[in-house]
Amino acid sequence: VILNVRGCPKPSEQHIDTMSGADASTKTKAPLEGVNTHLSINQALCGTPTEIAPNRSTVELQTSAIMAADAQGLVHGGFYFGMADYAAMLAVNDPNVVLGAAETRFLKPVKVGDKLVARATCEPSSGGKKRKVSVEVSTVSTDNKDNTTTVKVFTGTFTCFVLEKHVLARI
Repeated sequence: VILNVRGCPKPSEQHIDTMSGADASTKTKAPLEGVNTHLSINQALCGTPTEIAPNRSTVELQTSAIMAADAQGLVHGGFYFGMADYAAMLAVNDPNVVLGAAETRFLKPVKVGDKLVARATCEPSSGGKKRKVSVEVSTVSTDNKDNTTTVKVFTGTFTCFVLEKHVLARI
């Protein structure tokens, strides 16, 4: 990838997916067994699921230069918001789940090159459409002695709804 003055990839000098702006070669990996929703999501931008269990999920994202908001390498918060949203959808794990609302806090900055891990936990369903999902996103780093450090950078409560049919079927 060739970067311009601000550290962002130059679209004319690499193969870019015209819909997302991401390198199309990393768009989607094979889905993790048990994933029932968001099967076409761009995992280079929203993360890769590493755990799916009833009412919980874990998603990992390696941040990259395409996510930079400035020349210093600050990652735009929309990328890890998107990651947290994806983790919330996977914790519900229904093909017709949609986001209705989110209450979030950005706690610390993220820089290009950081590895992020999102952990989502869905409150047990009472049988209705509404689901509340808590998500925490942390940076994870390992030193040369295999000591792991995690720093919480984002928290959110996502209000999700499980619809009877796909949201676009209503349009």
